[in-house]
Amino acid sequence: MIITRTPFRMSFFGGGTDFEEYFKEHGGAVLSTTFDKYCYVSVRHLPRFFDYWNEVIYSKIERVKHTDEIVHPAVRNAMKMKDMHELRISYDADLPARSGLGTSSSFAVGMLNAFSALKGKKLSKRQLSDEAIYLERVLCAESGGIQDQIAAAFGGMNVITFGADGYEVKPVQVSKKRREMLNDRLMLFFTGFSRLSSLIQEGTSKALKDKTAELKEMTALVGEAEKILTDETADLNEFGRMLDHTWKLKRGIAGGISTDSIDGMYAAGIRAGALGGKLLGAGGGGFLLFYAEPEHQEAVKAAMKDLLYIPFRFEHEGTVIIHDEMELYEKQDR
Repeated sequence: MIITRTPFRMSFFGGGTDFEEYFKEHGGAVLSTTFDKYCYVSVRHLPRFFDYWNEVIYSKIERVKHTDEIVHPAVRNAMKMKDMHELRISYDADLPARSGLGTSSSFAVGMLNAFSALKGKKLSKRQLSDEAIYLERVLCAESGGIQDQIAAAFGGMNVITFGADGYEVKPVQVSKKRREMLNDRLMLFFTGFSRLSSLIQEGTSKALKDKTAELKEMTALVGEAEKILTDETADLNEFGRMLDHTWKLKRGIAGGISTDSIDGMYAAGIRAGALGGKLLGAGGGGFLLFYAEPEHQEAVKAAMKDLLYIPFRFEHEGTVIIHDEMELYEKQDR
């Protein structure tokens, strides 16, 4: 049995510039981090005692004979892509799916990591992110960018740049003390709304050609935010103010990114003393992130009293194998 642990991510700046149809022409960049909330994927070969040959356990339980019968598109396509057979695959997570944290991509990365390990192979972080991008964007034909797969595979706080030749991952060189200061000023709340991000991503994708100026400004903010983090003399609170600016830019990209209810929550957080924030992910619901100085955080919590508060810490490992127990397995024609 193989068990992988893969973190979720929060994207601070540049979201939307990671769409291939945009960055191939204009370039793009994101500043994001992974944090200590994870999905866990366990994979083993299914013992041959049952009248089904594959079992997939997530919010549903699928028991089928043939891979083509699996409903979950990522599982079905990944098994065919990696030539996997007779599996029991189980998914568990610290946070709910469809909530703006790149959960589907974390699952894809963790599953591909487990599949490779089950075959006795170890893939690099880049190989895992490349395979996950191919799985979700090509084989599953899902709309969206490519930052989530990269963040889940590599882990840590990074500036990821995109261009005609692909992408590059550069860790943000920020001191431990300043990283902790940032962590202590970020507050995460669950809005209680879930949505299928690919549907919103489709609208975002269609709007890209008309929002080039906004997206270029969002790209520029990545470099400015990195400078604030890495310059020990810079005012860290400017990071929070920039979050407010990038959120206002992003919500104007396409319909569905925000709602009246979310706008009301965000406004309440700002009135309570937060300097900025944003809705994480494609939009429409999920997790709301605020930047607030310590003396204002109780007021922000009070303003968000109807929402679930999620404490977190940054993490730096990316996807890892936490259990590796090899099995004897010989494929048989069935």
